[in-house]
Amino acid sequence: MRSLADLDVQGKRVLVRVDFNVPLRDGAITDDTRIRAALPTIEDLRARGARIILVSHLGRPKGADAALSLAPVAQRLSDLLGTEVQFAADVVGASARRSVDDLAPGEIVLLENIRFEAGETKNDPDLAKALAGLCDVYVNDAFGSAHRAHSSTEGITHHVEDAAAGLLLEREVAQLEAILADPEQPLVAVLGGAKVTDKIALIERFLEIADTVLIGGAMCFPFFAVEGHGVGASMCEPEGLEPAREALERAAGARAELVLPLDLGLAERYAADAPRRDLDGVDVPNGWMGLDIGPRSAEIYSKLIADGATIFWNGPMGVFEFEAFAAGTRTVAEAVARASGTTVVGGGDSAAALTQFGLADQVTHLSTGGGATLELLEGRTLPGVAALG
Repeated sequence: MRSLADLDVQGKRVLVRVDFNVPLRDGAITDDTRIRAALPTIEDLRARGARIILVSHLGRPKGADAALSLAPVAQRLSDLLGTEVQFAADVVGASARRSVDDLAPGEIVLLENIRFEAGETKNDPDLAKALAGLCDVYVNDAFGSAHRAHSSTEGITHHVEDAAAGLLLEREVAQLEAILADPEQPLVAVLGGAKVTDKIALIERFLEIADTVLIGGAMCFPFFAVEGHGVGASMCEPEGLEPAREALERAAGARAELVLPLDLGLAERYAADAPRRDLDGVDVPNGWMGLDIGPRSAEIYSKLIADGATIFWNGPMGVFEFEAFAAGTRTVAEAVARASGTTVVGGGDSAAALTQFGLADQVTHLSTGGGATLELLEGRTLPGVAALG
Protein backbone atom coordinates (compact mmCIF):
# COMPACT_ATOMS: atom_id res chain seq x y z
CA MET A 1 0.00 0.00 0.00
CA ARG A 2 1.52 3.31 -1.10
CA SER A 3 1.77 6.18 1.36
CA LEU A 4 1.17 9.89 1.02
CA ALA A 5 4.92 10.50 1.12
CA ASP A 6 5.31 8.42 -2.05
CA LEU A 7 3.27 10.90 -4.11
CA ASP A 8 4.36 13.87 -6.18
CA VAL A 9 1.47 16.29 -5.69
CA GLN A 10 2.89 19.73 -6.43
CA GLY A 11 0.35 21.54 -8.60
CA LYS A 12 -1.61 18.35 -9.21
CA ARG A 13 -5.32 17.75 -8.71
CA VAL A 14 -5.58 15.35 -5.78
CA LEU A 15 -8.96 13.79 -5.06
CA VAL A 16 -9.16 12.69 -1.42
CA ARG A 17 -11.90 10.32 -0.27
CA VAL A 18 -12.59 11.44 3.29
CA ASP A 19 -15.13 10.30 5.87
CA PHE A 20 -17.22 13.34 6.78
CA ASN A 21 -20.25 11.27 7.78
CA VAL A 22 -20.84 13.42 10.85
CA PRO A 23 -23.96 13.70 13.03
CA LEU A 24 -26.23 16.65 12.31
CA ARG A 25 -29.04 18.21 14.33
CA ASP A 26 -31.17 20.88 12.66
CA GLY A 27 -28.45 21.34 10.07
CA ALA A 28 -25.68 21.84 12.64
CA ILE A 29 -22.75 19.46 13.20
CA THR A 30 -22.88 18.00 16.71
CA ASP A 31 -19.56 16.11 16.61
CA ASP A 32 -16.71 17.06 14.26
CA THR A 33 -14.34 14.24 15.28
CA ARG A 34 -14.25 12.75 11.79
CA ILE A 35 -13.55 16.11 10.21
CA ARG A 36 -10.66 16.73 12.60
CA ALA A 37 -9.29 13.24 11.87
CA ALA A 38 -8.83 14.19 8.21
CA LEU A 39 -6.92 17.41 8.92
CA PRO A 40 -3.37 15.95 8.90
CA THR A 41 -3.75 14.58 5.38
CA ILE A 42 -5.38 17.76 4.09
CA GLU A 43 -2.75 19.99 5.67
CA ASP A 44 0.07 17.81 4.33
CA LEU A 45 -1.29 18.12 0.80
CA ARG A 46 -1.84 21.86 1.17
CA ALA A 47 1.74 22.36 2.33
CA ARG A 48 2.99 20.49 -0.72
CA GLY A 49 1.01 22.58 -3.20
CA ALA A 50 -1.70 20.12 -4.17
CA ARG A 51 -5.02 21.26 -5.63
CA ILE A 52 -7.30 19.38 -3.25
CA ILE A 53 -10.70 17.89 -4.10
CA LEU A 54 -12.55 16.28 -1.19
CA VAL A 55 -15.32 13.73 -1.62
CA SER A 56 -17.41 12.09 1.10
CA HIS A 57 -20.80 10.63 1.87
CA LEU A 58 -23.19 11.78 4.58
CA GLY A 59 -26.00 9.57 5.80
CA ARG A 60 -27.96 7.25 3.53
CA PRO A 61 -29.88 9.50 1.15
CA LYS A 62 -32.14 8.17 -1.57
CA GLY A 63 -31.14 10.72 -4.16
CA ALA A 64 -30.48 14.40 -3.49
CA ASP A 65 -31.60 15.50 -0.03
CA ALA A 66 -30.95 19.05 1.21
CA ALA A 67 -30.96 17.80 4.82
CA LEU A 68 -27.88 15.69 4.03
CA SER A 69 -25.91 18.28 2.07
CA LEU A 70 -22.23 18.60 2.93
CA ALA A 71 -22.44 22.41 2.84
CA PRO A 72 -22.26 22.70 6.68
CA VAL A 73 -19.18 20.48 6.61
CA ALA A 74 -17.44 22.81 4.17
CA GLN A 75 -18.03 25.69 6.56
CA ARG A 76 -16.80 23.76 9.59
CA LEU A 77 -13.71 22.59 7.71
CA SER A 78 -13.01 26.19 6.69
CA ASP A 79 -13.11 27.20 10.35
CA LEU A 80 -10.77 24.38 11.39
CA LEU A 81 -8.23 25.04 8.64
CA GLY A 82 -8.40 28.82 8.83
CA THR A 83 -8.86 29.05 5.07
CA GLU A 84 -11.81 28.97 2.71
CA VAL A 85 -13.01 25.57 1.59
CA GLN A 86 -15.07 25.98 -1.55
CA PHE A 87 -18.23 23.92 -1.98
CA ALA A 88 -19.42 22.38 -5.23
CA ALA A 89 -23.16 21.89 -5.57
CA ASP A 90 -22.73 18.54 -7.32
CA VAL A 91 -20.30 15.64 -7.53
CA VAL A 92 -19.19 15.21 -11.13
CA GLY A 93 -21.36 17.83 -12.83
CA ALA A 94 -20.70 21.33 -14.10
CA SER A 95 -20.28 22.87 -10.64
CA ALA A 96 -17.69 20.30 -9.63
CA ARG A 97 -15.72 20.57 -12.87
CA ARG A 98 -15.73 24.36 -12.76
CA SER A 99 -14.60 24.42 -9.12
CA VAL A 100 -11.78 21.97 -9.80
CA ASP A 101 -10.59 23.87 -12.87
CA ASP A 102 -10.40 27.09 -10.83
CA LEU A 103 -8.35 25.61 -7.98
CA ALA A 104 -4.91 27.05 -7.34
CA PRO A 105 -2.18 25.09 -5.52
CA GLY A 106 -3.10 24.77 -1.83
CA GLU A 107 -6.78 25.48 -2.42
CA ILE A 108 -9.59 23.09 -1.51
CA VAL A 109 -13.04 22.22 -2.80
CA LEU A 110 -15.51 19.85 -1.14
CA LEU A 111 -17.88 18.09 -3.53
CA GLU A 112 -21.51 17.48 -2.66
CA ASN A 113 -22.58 14.23 -0.98
CA ILE A 114 -21.31 11.35 -3.14
CA ARG A 115 -24.35 9.26 -2.23
CA PHE A 116 -26.58 11.72 -4.04
CA GLU A 117 -25.23 9.77 -7.03
CA ALA A 118 -27.16 6.51 -7.42
CA GLY A 119 -24.11 4.72 -8.79
CA GLU A 120 -21.89 5.24 -5.75
CA THR A 121 -23.01 2.27 -3.66
CA LYS A 122 -23.29 0.11 -6.80
CA ASN A 123 -19.63 0.77 -7.64
CA ASP A 124 -20.78 2.08 -11.00
CA PRO A 125 -17.78 2.19 -13.35
CA ASP A 126 -19.10 5.27 -15.17
CA LEU A 127 -19.27 7.24 -11.93
CA ALA A 128 -15.82 5.94 -10.94
CA LYS A 129 -14.43 7.06 -14.29
CA ALA A 130 -16.05 10.48 -13.96
CA LEU A 131 -14.53 10.93 -10.49
CA ALA A 132 -11.13 9.92 -11.83
CA GLY A 133 -11.55 12.51 -14.56
CA LEU A 134 -11.49 15.24 -11.92
CA CYS A 135 -8.02 14.37 -10.65
CA ASP A 136 -4.43 13.41 -11.39
CA VAL A 137 -3.91 11.58 -8.08
CA TYR A 138 -6.27 9.67 -5.78
CA VAL A 139 -5.89 9.38 -1.99
CA ASN A 140 -8.16 7.29 0.23
CA ASP A 141 -8.26 8.60 3.78
CA ALA A 142 -11.76 7.30 4.60
CA PHE A 143 -11.05 4.25 6.74
CA GLY A 144 -14.65 4.22 7.94
CA SER A 145 -15.74 3.46 4.36
CA ALA A 146 -12.86 1.20 3.37
CA HIS A 147 -14.94 -1.96 3.89
CA ARG A 148 -17.27 -0.89 1.06
CA ALA A 149 -16.51 -1.49 -2.63
CA HIS A 150 -18.03 1.77 -3.86
CA SER A 151 -17.19 4.00 -6.80
CA SER A 152 -15.28 6.48 -4.61
CA THR A 153 -13.42 3.85 -2.56
CA GLU A 154 -12.63 1.00 -4.95
CA GLY A 155 -13.90 1.72 -8.46
CA ILE A 156 -11.94 4.93 -8.96
CA THR A 157 -8.62 3.15 -8.43
CA HIS A 158 -9.09 1.34 -11.76
CA HIS A 159 -9.07 4.67 -13.59
CA VAL A 160 -6.16 6.54 -12.00
CA GLU A 161 -2.45 5.91 -12.36
CA ASP A 162 -1.42 7.28 -8.97
CA ALA A 163 -3.18 6.21 -5.76
CA ALA A 164 -2.16 6.00 -2.11
CA ALA A 165 -3.43 5.85 1.45
CA GLY A 166 -3.91 9.01 3.47
CA LEU A 167 -2.29 9.45 6.86
CA LEU A 168 -5.43 8.48 8.77
CA LEU A 169 -6.16 5.32 6.79
CA GLU A 170 -2.52 4.25 6.98
CA ARG A 171 -2.44 4.73 10.76
CA GLU A 172 -5.76 2.92 11.24
CA VAL A 173 -4.58 -0.12 9.32
CA ALA A 174 -1.20 -0.18 11.07
CA GLN A 175 -2.67 0.09 14.57
CA LEU A 176 -5.36 -2.54 14.02
CA GLU A 177 -3.17 -5.01 12.16
CA ALA A 178 -0.63 -4.77 14.98
CA ILE A 179 -3.26 -6.14 17.37
CA LEU A 180 -3.62 -9.20 15.14
CA ALA A 181 -0.01 -9.70 14.17
CA ASP A 182 2.11 -9.00 17.22
CA PRO A 183 0.31 -7.53 20.24
CA GLU A 184 2.19 -7.12 23.46
CA GLN A 185 0.73 -9.62 25.91
CA PRO A 186 -1.48 -9.89 27.80
CA LEU A 187 -4.10 -8.77 25.26
CA VAL A 188 -7.47 -7.83 26.75
CA ALA A 189 -10.51 -7.38 24.50
CA VAL A 190 -13.52 -5.56 25.92
CA LEU A 191 -16.58 -6.16 23.74
CA GLY A 192 -20.00 -4.65 24.35
CA GLY A 193 -23.00 -3.38 22.46
CA ALA A 194 -26.46 -4.63 21.67
CA LYS A 195 -26.19 -7.77 19.56
CA VAL A 196 -24.07 -10.93 19.71
CA THR A 197 -24.70 -11.46 16.00
CA ASP A 198 -22.89 -8.17 15.23
CA LYS A 199 -19.81 -9.21 17.20
CA ILE A 200 -19.68 -13.02 17.10
CA ALA A 201 -16.88 -13.16 14.51
CA LEU A 202 -14.90 -10.67 16.59
CA ILE A 203 -15.50 -12.65 19.79
CA GLU A 204 -14.32 -15.83 18.08
CA ARG A 205 -11.21 -14.09 16.72
CA PHE A 206 -10.23 -12.71 20.11
CA LEU A 207 -10.82 -16.07 21.78
CA GLU A 208 -7.95 -17.27 19.55
CA ILE A 209 -5.48 -14.43 20.05
CA ALA A 210 -6.33 -12.62 23.31
CA ASP A 211 -5.75 -13.57 26.93
CA THR A 212 -9.05 -12.22 28.22
CA VAL A 213 -12.34 -11.34 26.50
CA LEU A 214 -14.70 -9.23 28.60
CA ILE A 215 -18.36 -9.14 27.55
CA GLY A 216 -20.79 -6.33 28.40
CA GLY A 217 -23.84 -4.53 27.11
CA ALA A 218 -27.06 -6.21 26.03
CA MET A 219 -25.11 -8.87 24.15
CA CYS A 220 -24.40 -10.59 27.46
CA PHE A 221 -28.04 -11.70 27.74
CA PRO A 222 -27.96 -14.42 25.05
CA PHE A 223 -24.99 -15.88 26.95
CA PHE A 224 -26.96 -15.78 30.20
CA ALA A 225 -30.02 -17.29 28.52
CA VAL A 226 -28.16 -20.31 27.17
CA GLU A 227 -26.61 -20.78 30.62
CA GLY A 228 -30.13 -21.02 32.03
CA HIS A 229 -30.41 -17.61 33.70
CA GLY A 230 -33.54 -15.52 33.54
CA VAL A 231 -33.22 -12.39 31.40
CA GLY A 232 -36.57 -10.78 32.25
CA ALA A 233 -37.46 -8.01 29.80
CA SER A 234 -33.83 -7.41 28.81
CA MET A 235 -32.90 -7.08 25.16
CA CYS A 236 -32.02 -10.65 24.16
CA GLU A 237 -32.00 -11.30 20.43
CA PRO A 238 -33.24 -14.81 19.61
CA GLU A 239 -30.76 -15.00 16.72
CA GLY A 240 -27.94 -14.55 19.22
CA LEU A 241 -28.68 -17.63 21.28
CA GLU A 242 -26.99 -20.22 19.09
CA PRO A 243 -23.90 -18.05 18.38
CA ALA A 244 -23.60 -17.44 22.14
CA ARG A 245 -23.85 -21.17 22.83
CA GLU A 246 -21.15 -21.90 20.24
CA ALA A 247 -18.91 -19.17 21.65
CA LEU A 248 -19.21 -20.61 25.15
CA GLU A 249 -18.31 -24.06 23.84
CA ARG A 250 -15.37 -22.64 21.91
CA ALA A 251 -14.20 -20.70 24.96
CA ALA A 252 -13.84 -23.92 26.93
CA GLY A 253 -10.81 -24.86 24.84
CA ALA A 254 -9.69 -21.42 23.71
CA ARG A 255 -6.55 -19.47 24.50
CA ALA A 256 -8.56 -16.64 26.03
CA GLU A 257 -10.79 -16.62 29.07
CA LEU A 258 -14.33 -15.43 28.28
CA VAL A 259 -15.61 -13.27 31.16
CA LEU A 260 -19.28 -12.37 31.67
CA PRO A 261 -20.74 -9.89 34.18
CA LEU A 262 -21.47 -11.06 37.71
CA ASP A 263 -24.00 -8.35 38.57
CA LEU A 264 -26.25 -5.94 36.71
CA GLY A 265 -27.94 -2.55 36.82
CA LEU A 266 -31.69 -2.97 36.23
CA ALA A 267 -34.70 -0.83 35.42
CA GLU A 268 -38.41 -1.50 35.00
CA ARG A 269 -38.54 0.58 31.83
CA TYR A 270 -36.20 1.84 29.15
CA ALA A 271 -36.08 5.53 29.99
CA ALA A 272 -33.53 8.11 31.09
CA ASP A 273 -35.49 8.83 34.26
CA ALA A 274 -36.05 5.18 35.22
CA PRO A 275 -34.77 4.43 38.75
CA ARG A 276 -31.81 2.05 38.87
CA ARG A 277 -31.77 -1.15 40.91
CA ASP A 278 -28.49 -3.01 41.33
CA LEU A 279 -28.80 -6.79 41.21
CA ASP A 280 -26.13 -8.95 42.88
CA GLY A 281 -26.27 -11.72 40.31
CA VAL A 282 -27.50 -12.09 36.74
CA ASP A 283 -30.94 -13.68 37.04
CA VAL A 284 -33.14 -10.80 35.94
CA PRO A 285 -36.67 -10.87 37.45
CA ASN A 286 -39.72 -10.75 35.21
CA GLY A 287 -40.66 -7.21 34.25
CA TRP A 288 -37.14 -5.89 34.75
CA MET A 289 -34.41 -5.26 32.17
CA GLY A 290 -30.64 -5.07 32.42
CA LEU A 291 -29.31 -1.71 31.23
CA ASP A 292 -25.77 -1.80 32.65
CA ILE A 293 -23.20 -4.10 34.18
CA GLY A 294 -23.08 -3.89 37.97
CA PRO A 295 -20.45 -2.24 40.16
CA ARG A 296 -18.74 -5.52 41.07
CA SER A 297 -18.36 -6.46 37.39
CA ALA A 298 -17.14 -2.98 36.50
CA GLU A 299 -14.45 -3.20 39.19
CA ILE A 300 -13.32 -6.66 38.02
CA TYR A 301 -13.19 -5.48 34.40
CA SER A 302 -11.23 -2.40 35.46
CA LYS A 303 -8.59 -4.52 37.19
CA LEU A 304 -8.27 -6.91 34.23
CA ILE A 305 -7.84 -3.94 31.88
CA ALA A 306 -5.14 -2.51 34.17
CA ASP A 307 -3.23 -5.78 33.90
CA GLY A 308 -3.28 -5.74 30.10
CA ALA A 309 -0.36 -4.69 27.93
CA THR A 310 -2.64 -4.28 24.90
CA ILE A 311 -6.30 -3.36 25.28
CA PHE A 312 -8.93 -3.25 22.55
CA TRP A 313 -12.36 -1.87 23.42
CA ASN A 314 -15.42 -1.97 21.17
CA GLY A 315 -18.93 -1.36 22.50
CA PRO A 316 -20.41 0.13 25.67
CA MET A 317 -21.20 -1.82 28.82
CA GLY A 318 -24.72 -0.44 29.04
CA VAL A 319 -27.00 2.43 28.08
CA PHE A 320 -24.39 5.08 28.88
CA GLU A 321 -26.58 7.78 27.32
CA PHE A 322 -28.79 7.47 30.45
CA GLU A 323 -26.85 8.87 33.42
CA ALA A 324 -28.25 6.28 35.84
CA PHE A 325 -26.86 3.50 33.64
CA ALA A 326 -23.55 5.05 32.54
CA ALA A 327 -21.48 3.80 35.49
CA GLY A 328 -20.26 0.55 33.94
CA THR A 329 -19.20 2.17 30.67
CA ARG A 330 -17.61 5.07 32.55
CA THR A 331 -15.58 2.72 34.76
CA VAL A 332 -14.34 0.78 31.73
CA ALA A 333 -13.56 3.99 29.82
CA GLU A 334 -11.57 5.35 32.75
CA ALA A 335 -9.68 2.07 33.10
CA VAL A 336 -8.80 2.08 29.39
CA ALA A 337 -7.75 5.74 29.56
CA ARG A 338 -5.36 5.22 32.49
CA ALA A 339 -3.98 1.86 31.30
CA SER A 340 -0.22 1.90 30.82
CA GLY A 341 -0.29 -0.38 27.78
CA THR A 342 -1.36 0.22 24.18
CA THR A 343 -5.04 1.14 24.08
CA VAL A 344 -7.10 0.97 20.90
CA VAL A 345 -10.77 1.93 20.87
CA GLY A 346 -13.03 1.20 17.91
CA GLY A 347 -16.69 1.77 17.17
CA GLY A 348 -18.90 4.84 17.18
CA ASP A 349 -20.52 4.18 20.56
CA SER A 350 -17.20 3.61 22.32
CA ALA A 351 -15.81 6.78 20.78
CA ALA A 352 -18.94 8.67 21.82
CA ALA A 353 -18.56 7.36 25.37
CA LEU A 354 -14.92 8.46 25.57
CA THR A 355 -15.92 11.90 24.29
CA GLN A 356 -18.82 12.12 26.75
CA PHE A 357 -16.50 11.33 29.65
CA GLY A 358 -13.74 13.68 28.41
CA LEU A 359 -11.27 10.85 27.76
CA ALA A 360 -10.96 10.78 23.96
CA ASP A 361 -7.40 12.12 24.00
CA GLN A 362 -6.19 9.62 26.60
CA VAL A 363 -5.99 6.47 24.46
CA THR A 364 -3.29 5.35 22.05
CA HIS A 365 -5.63 5.15 19.07
CA LEU A 366 -9.30 6.03 18.63
CA SER A 367 -10.51 4.38 15.44
CA THR A 368 -12.85 6.28 13.15
CA GLY A 369 -14.12 3.05 11.64
CA GLY A 370 -17.20 1.13 12.67
CA GLY A 371 -17.79 -1.78 10.35
CA ALA A 372 -14.34 -1.34 8.82
CA THR A 373 -12.67 -1.79 12.21
CA LEU A 374 -14.65 -4.94 12.94
CA GLU A 375 -14.07 -6.48 9.51
CA LEU A 376 -10.32 -5.84 9.58
CA LEU A 377 -9.99 -7.40 13.03
CA GLU A 378 -12.12 -10.34 11.92
CA GLY A 379 -9.48 -10.95 9.26
CA ARG A 380 -11.53 -9.88 6.28
CA THR A 381 -10.14 -7.99 3.29
CA LEU A 382 -11.23 -4.35 3.04
CA PRO A 383 -11.88 -3.48 -0.64
CA GLY A 384 -10.85 0.15 -0.18
CA VAL A 385 -7.50 -0.89 1.27
CA ALA A 386 -6.86 -3.76 -1.13
CA ALA A 387 -7.48 -1.41 -4.07
CA LEU A 388 -4.46 0.66 -3.03
CA GLY A 389 -2.16 -2.30 -3.62
